[in-house]
Amino acid sequence: MAGQTNRQVVLKNRPTGMIDGSTTEVVESTVPELEDGQALVAVRYLSIDATIRTWMDDAPGYLPPIGIGEVIRSGGSGEVIESKSDRYQVGDIVSGLTGWQEYAIADEGMGSMSKMPEGIDVAGAMNVLGSTGVTAWVGMHEIGHVKPGDVVVVSGAAGATGSTAGQVAKAAGAAKVIGIAGGPEKCAFVVDVLGFDEAIDYKNESVGRRLHELCPDGVDLYYDNVGGEILDKVLANLAMNGRIVLCGAISGYNAGDNVYGLKNYFNLIIRRGTMQGFIVLDHFAQWTEIQAKLAELMAEDKLTHVEHIVEGVEHAPDALNLLFTGGNTGKVLVKVS
Repeated sequence: MAGQTNRQVVLKNRPTGMIDGSTTEVVESTVPELEDGQALVAVRYLSIDATIRTWMDDAPGYLPPIGIGEVIRSGGSGEVIESKSDRYQVGDIVSGLTGWQEYAIADEGMGSMSKMPEGIDVAGAMNVLGSTGVTAWVGMHEIGHVKPGDVVVVSGAAGATGSTAGQVAKAAGAAKVIGIAGGPEKCAFVVDVLGFDEAIDYKNESVGRRLHELCPDGVDLYYDNVGGEILDKVLANLAMNGRIVLCGAISGYNAGDNVYGLKNYFNLIIRRGTMQGFIVLDHFAQWTEIQAKLAELMAEDKLTHVEHIVEGVEHAPDALNLLFTGGNTGKVLVKVS
C-alpha cells in the first residue's frame, strides 16, 4: 500500500473560540513504506472528544499542543491491511491514537495500538469500552468513590462520558441519579433511555432551584463535565462531605479569558467537601480490568450506549464543534469514508 494517497486533517491556525474553516485544512500525503515491526491501518472510526480542542491551543497540558501543520491528534480504530509486524496481523481490528487521517501506522515498538476482540461492535466499543467508558468508571469509582445511597448529579448527561457515568452510578446502588442536559429532548433521553431518575434542563430551568427541589439534603457526588456556572450551582447545593469529580470543563474551552469565576467554592469548607480533577491516562494500568467490568454491565443490560455518527474525515472539525453546540446525543464518532 506504499504510495497510497492519505487524506489528513492538519492544524492550520490556532483557534480563538470555536474552530472554523481557518483552523484546519485537508491535505494529501503519501503512505510510506513500512519498516519492520510496523503495520498499516485503514482508519474506520475517529473518536471525537472535547479534549482535542484543548490540544489545539498553544498552552501546557497533560499532552503537548498539536503543532501547526501536524495531523490533529485523536483516538480511532481501524483494520490492519498490511503488516511487517508479529503483533499485528492483516485483518486485525485495532484502536489507539490514529489522528484525523485515512491511514495510520501501528508500531509494535511504541505499543501505539491495541487489538480489539473479534466480532465486536467497533462503534460501541469505542464508546463504552474505550476511553470514554473508562473515564466514566474511573471518575465515579476511583475518584468519586460512589456508594449505595448516594445522591449523584452528572452534567453533560446526554453526552458520551456523562451518559455512561450516570449509569455506572446507578449500577453501584446510588439512591438517586440526576442528569443535567440541554433541552427537553435530551432530558427525556436521559431519563427514558439511559434510566436516570431525574433530569434538569439547564436551557429552560433554573439549575439551582431544581437542585434544591430534587436534592433537599444536598448533592453527595457530582460528576462535572462542564465547569462554569453549573459547577457553581452544585457547589451551592453540596451535601455534608460531598464530593466533586472534575472530568471536564467544556463550558470554558472556547471562552478565552472570559472563563466563569466560581463564587461558591467556599462551601467546600462549610460542607467539608472535596473537589478533585483527574486524567484517565493516569489509570492506564487498570484499563483492561475496568473494560471487563463495563462489559459485564453491558451483558447485564445495565449500560446503554448511543453513538452519533458523522460521515467523512473531512467533517471531523464539524463533528468536534457538535460537542460545544450541544448538537449531539451520545458519543460522537466520525466514520472515515
